[in-house]
Amino acid sequence: MRRSAAVVAPLVAAALCALAAPARAEVRGVAAPAVLYDGPSKQARKLFAAPRGMPLEVISTLGQWVKVRDVAGDVVWIERADLGERRSVVTAALATVRREPQDAAAVVLQADRGVLLDLVDPAAGESPAGWVRVRHRDGTGFVRATEVWGL
Repeated sequence: MRRSAAVVAPLVAAALCALAAPARAEVRGVAAPAVLYDGPSKQARKLFAAPRGMPLEVISTLGQWVKVRDVAGDVVWIERADLGERRSVVTAALATVRREPQDAAAVVLQADRGVLLDLVDPAAGESPAGWVRVRHRDGTGFVRATEVWGL
């Protein structure tokens, strides 16, 4: 009995640590302009229309509906079919996009709060820690991760 407890205890401890570790939130973009609701039904109250590319943090899924959080922290529902794979981030405050991932690099553009920036190769891992590569119609460059929401 003691022997099995000695084997099981470390496994239980490892499982608890894995559960306690913060998981990276799944963020998806709105594929095309879509209505956001206050419940998982087309009969629920329509709250507002989300523009294409708007990043939403996935909280849970219920059938064909997804409960999401937006940049303002509002929790709403959207149909699963309205979410796409294309990733964008929204500027949380004034964001400076630079030619290189360095504070001293030339400024490509400055984006005000709420401006959507498309992520460029988000899985490629080419950006140094703390920076993400983004694209906007006014140019492509790097922005500090702390200046955007939706990663």
